[in-house]
Amino acid sequence: MNSQRYLTAFVSLLLVVTFHSGRTQGLYFPPFSQSAQWDTVSPASMGWCVEKIAPLYDFLQQENTKGFLVLKDGKIALEKYFGTFDKDSLWYWASAGKTVISFLVGRAQEDGYLFVSDTSSKYLGPGWTSCTPSQEEKITIRNQLTMTSGLDDGVPDNHCTIDTCLQYLADPGTRWAYHNAPYTMLEKVLANATGQSVNLLTQINLRNKTGLTGLWVKVDYDNLFFSSVRSMARFGLLIQNRCVWNSDTLIKDTSYVNQMLSTSQAFNNSYGYLWWLNGKSSYMLPTVQIIFPGFIAPNAPADMVSGLGKNGQIVSVSKSKGIVVVRMGNQPNSPGSEIANQLCDQIWQKLNEVICNSNAVQEIDPGPDRLRIYPNPAQQSFTVDLQQNSFSLVVTDLAGRIMTEKSSVSGKIEIDSRNFSQGIYFVRAVTNKQSVFGQKFVIVKTP
Repeated sequence: MNSQRYLTAFVSLLLVVTFHSGRTQGLYFPPFSQSAQWDTVSPASMGWCVEKIAPLYDFLQQENTKGFLVLKDGKIALEKYFGTFDKDSLWYWASAGKTVISFLVGRAQEDGYLFVSDTSSKYLGPGWTSCTPSQEEKITIRNQLTMTSGLDDGVPDNHCTIDTCLQYLADPGTRWAYHNAPYTMLEKVLANATGQSVNLLTQINLRNKTGLTGLWVKVDYDNLFFSSVRSMARFGLLIQNRCVWNSDTLIKDTSYVNQMLSTSQAFNNSYGYLWWLNGKSSYMLPTVQIIFPGFIAPNAPADMVSGLGKNGQIVSVSKSKGIVVVRMGNQPNSPGSEIANQLCDQIWQKLNEVICNSNAVQEIDPGPDRLRIYPNPAQQSFTVDLQQNSFSLVVTDLAGRIMTEKSSVSGKIEIDSRNFSQGIYFVRAVTNKQSVFGQKFVIVKTP
């Protein structure tokens, strides 16, 4: 392999990881049993800068971390606990638990119990707010999922779910505000729609499918989810694979999954259905009506989605990198906003130093059956040619954004690139024998 081809493979493998629905090639899922061995992968074997791990752990300890874990393609790459905390210790997710409710709403919709377009009063009954009946009737489940209920988040306690605390400020869908109470009421929506408690729904739809263990506990007005670090990582892995656990698709409605993990309204580009999104042009934060320019976590991958909670409870997922990051602990020394997005960004900054040389050269197949892309440069379409019986592939741009994914390809496939902008892209292909191929190519547009 000449130097140019080596560089091409290096860059493509650094930026791109293969994912597709259904059975996943190259992605590991831990055994269901909590006591079973969870496979690990050595940072050194991936070319990571192992001398940077200790400074990462020192930073985490300084920031009052209790537990920290990094998955790479589902396997444990880094795991560290501080003080008496260990892999079996339980801790609260705080607002990172909102992401679990988002998943459960999607599952309830798929099972026919509700629709996110339904008015919330259908399941909460009239008078659950202090709004007029006509004002209240306009609030939907989608508004609760997207923080656009229009209820006043400036009340003395915006966690309060009593009707007198839920006051009209604006029509639903006309403003974004991080308001805990309307979110919390989603749990009652779920319970009344399904006839099952949120704990039972979590057991049926997550614990029984993925091995995730945890418990919802009422604390004042809030209902907090408690689990181990590894259980939070299981949930992150499920989201990394777009709600498919091994060969079991837990939410078949890909439209809902896409909506959950995409910009959900016109005000805060960095918010989906209770998920925080990176890589957007701007973001808003709790308590203020200010639009900040840029990524919410500049040091994290552009495709990162996160559950972010008080005192730095974090589950951070990058599909393009194949990485899940979990942090549990007490309030960091530099707490920043209520959702600790600054801590999330700082962790990724330190982690990037660890990942430094993740070229995984050993995965590149040097044989004659290398990956071919033609024409290169391409315009209207291009062909990915890998003479293998079955392989999967993913195409990303320089920022790691996924342009297209294909599974169960045989031999070669032509891909329509008319909607691609001019620029450099990457293809990563994985065969059914786990051989990995990477290649860079260029799209040009004629005037």
